[in-house]
Amino acid sequence: MESILIALSDTMSSKAVLEYVLAMSWCPENIHITLLHVFRKPSGGEELMGQKYMNRQPARYMEILEQARDRFVEKGFPPDHITLKMVTEPYGTIAEGLIDQVRTINPSLVVIGRKRMSKAEEFVLGDASIKLVRALEGVAILVVKVV
Repeated sequence: MESILIALSDTMSSKAVLEYVLAMSWCPENIHITLLHVFRKPSGGEELMGQKYMNRQPARYMEILEQARDRFVEKGFPPDHITLKMVTEPYGTIAEGLIDQVRTINPSLVVIGRKRMSKAEEFVLGDASIKLVRALEGVAILVVKVV
């Protein structure tokens, strides 16, 4: 059975990833999908939102994962072939979290989104998709770029 790890959040690039993967032709009974959300250490702005805001985030992201699972089930994927995984222990960066989880889960395909960034943004913020491609060997990585 093939294993696909799909990284999701509440961004436009994650929505594009979901739509792209759902539009592909699959043989659902031969695929296991892991829908993953990884938390990063909160930014100063997020911490300013307060503890109540921070405490609501896991439930908010679990709902996103559950909605994505429901979409796959509607497309004919058996519910027991879909795993929801949320890593609440924050990583320094999303890329670090994804790399660690890919090494743990060992999927045959990783699907992530990438938003358009200027060269300056990419230099300052980094790009998780490029970090994954460089860090992971033996794993196919599909990057869905949002324009």
